[in-house]
Amino acid sequence: MAPHKSLGVLSRYEQIALDIAARILRDEYKVGDKIFGRSTLAGRYKVSPETIRRAVSLLEDAGVVETAAGMGVIIKSKKAAESYFHQFRGQQALADLQEKLSQLFVEKQRLDEEIETTTRQMVNYLWGMLNNLQYLEKVEIPENSWLVGQSLSSSRLRSETGATVVAIERNGKEYYSPSSEMAFQAGDLLHVVGTVEAKGLLRRLVEREG
Repeated sequence: MAPHKSLGVLSRYEQIALDIAARILRDEYKVGDKIFGRSTLAGRYKVSPETIRRAVSLLEDAGVVETAAGMGVIIKSKKAAESYFHQFRGQQALADLQEKLSQLFVEKQRLDEEIETTTRQMVNYLWGMLNNLQYLEKVEIPENSWLVGQSLSSSRLRSETGATVVAIERNGKEYYSPSSEMAFQAGDLLHVVGTVEAKGLLRRLVEREG
């Protein structure tokens, strides 16, 4: 007996053997009953006599039925039918679990590859962000700087350096988005964002003496 497959891929004769065993368990067929000959069963299940022969052979091997010349197929043992049915179900459950496990391994491999790809993309993206990130830096205006008395507008810091002054800190108070006409004073802390190069240019410009 080789019922190792799930119901969806059973051969027709295996399906018929299982159906007959199930009918015996439901007492539709009782021990000693004659369930007609192979030709009659072939007509009932709409299959060839050869298919019925193979189904009956499975049940005979399992001790569920017996055949006698001129008498057809006779139910031999309900216990054997139960054993056949549950053995099949157990093997079917195991086969289904094995198939599911195989599918899960395939899915896991796909997910692992997708995770690896996404992680690589994220790392590349973050690396690019870090390279382009404009860190805030504070630059103090010294007393002798030419900027003292100048404004954002007149000094043209943005156009000359590429850096942006986002706030001016004076006497502990911060002026965010300062007016372009606000005059610089010695000791002011300029809150600056921009590339490393731009901030370097601005620092050198601030340190230039007036």
